[in-house]
Amino acid sequence: QVQLVESGGGLVQAGGSLRLSCAASRFSFSILSMGWFRQAPGKERDFVAGIRWSAGITEYEDSVKARFTISRDNAKNTVYLQMNSLKPEDTAVYYCAADRKYSGNVYSEYRYRGQGTQVTVSS
Repeated sequence: QVQLVESGGGLVQAGGSLRLSCAASRFSFSILSMGWFRQAPGKERDFVAGIRWSAGITEYEDSVKARFTISRDNAKNTVYLQMNSLKPEDTAVYYCAADRKYSGNVYSEYRYRGQGTQVTVSS
């Protein structure tokens, strides 16, 4: 069983930056593909970014592609989401998800999921 714990959320002004972390409790973290998702109030949970375990190939939702960066540190069993130039519409609860198989933007296909961290961007 893999446990995922997100951190790094908070309140930031528009144009600011935050770095989210997702720590995984599993020694074989390096073979897990990871995804970040977000859910704003009253909306569905949407894909933000993903990183495959092999070759570290990344994928982004179009609206964040030039502003967010997903990365991983296998030595620390942690995946990061660096968020720059934040906008009020980025306000949401951010969730990380993991599985041996990369499932892209399909949250329900990831076997392991975190509890989420709130990101609030003020205008």
